[in-house]
Amino acid sequence: MVQLIVGHKGSGKTKAMVEMANRAVKESKGNVVVVEKDVRLTYEISSQARLVYSDEYAISGYDAVYGFITGLLAGNYDITHIYVDPIFKMCGRDFEAFTQMVNRLENLPAAKEVTIVFTLSCEPEDLPYHLRDMLIKKW
Repeated sequence: MVQLIVGHKGSGKTKAMVEMANRAVKESKGNVVVVEKDVRLTYEISSQARLVYSDEYAISGYDAVYGFITGLLAGNYDITHIYVDPIFKMCGRDFEAFTQMVNRLENLPAAKEVTIVFTLSCEPEDLPYHLRDMLIKKW
């Protein structure tokens, strides 16, 4: 299941994602993965979560993110949550490409049992209509 945290820059999206990830670590019976662009969340994310820096793996572009997430799922059947922050900084602000990636993830059998959360710096009105149902809440 894909969920979206959407809001303008500085609206608290990352803080909300950190709280969600740390809560998931406490409540989940599986593994929690946080994909972050750089090292700024090192001390905010629970050490029990797997923190991955996208820059270290040269992840850029929506196909690369899709491949990385599917690789995580293929390599570890115990993943319950994946958090990706900030997707537009990793891949660019391309709503069509983002939508295509989300649709591919939603159709993956392995992703049906996993909560995948993306943070997006935009307004909910900017999203294609069918993605608006994935909003957690507006920040």
